[in-house]
Amino acid sequence: MTVRLLLADDHPVVRAGLRAVLDTEPDFTVVGEAATAERAVALAAAGGVDVVLMDLQFGAGLHGSEATAAITAVPGGPRVLVLTTYDTDADILAAVEAGASGYLLKDAPPEELAAAVRTAAAGRSALAPAVAHRLMDRMRTPAEALTKRELEVLQLVGEGLSNQQISKVLFLSQATVKSHLVHVFAKLGVDSRTAAVAAARERRLIRR
Repeated sequence: MTVRLLLADDHPVVRAGLRAVLDTEPDFTVVGEAATAERAVALAAAGGVDVVLMDLQFGAGLHGSEATAAITAVPGGPRVLVLTTYDTDADILAAVEAGASGYLLKDAPPEELAAAVRTAAAGRSALAPAVAHRLMDRMRTPAEALTKRELEVLQLVGEGLSNQQISKVLFLSQATVKSHLVHVFAKLGVDSRTAAVAAARERRLIRR
């Protein structure tokens, strides 16, 4: 059975590299490319795609995890395999909760990429070993793990946003934002926004 692939990445060079690698597999056919997340959603909805290789960052517009959620929400739609450079808890959780069948880093060897595509096409989970390890760590210590919302708040703190700005971005009250930060401080063992961001980046919970 031929696996029909859609490549979703805003960098033409990355798409060309992926196509070159995937075209060497006799059971793969690249049927489309998308430079934006919106385009990926539209092409996936049009049919004729089995697996979407989805980047997470597309600049302006939809985030890759949002596009993943839109694609996987359609019954009988293609599987989504996230292929990215980011391995933070915030990114992994967002992709998994959006319905991604797999999560792979762009530095994965070609044979690992091919195996992940086949696994995703078969309806099974395809997680990079490092990603699976991070998820297992979260399951072992759930009380210490930051929730998806806490990670979102902390990521925005790291980007320099105030509580008021964060409340507008996430549609939360300022009191709720402050409450999330109190929990974050307690879990990370810190007492300031700066220390929380530094600790989270050191542990690869949020992006630098």
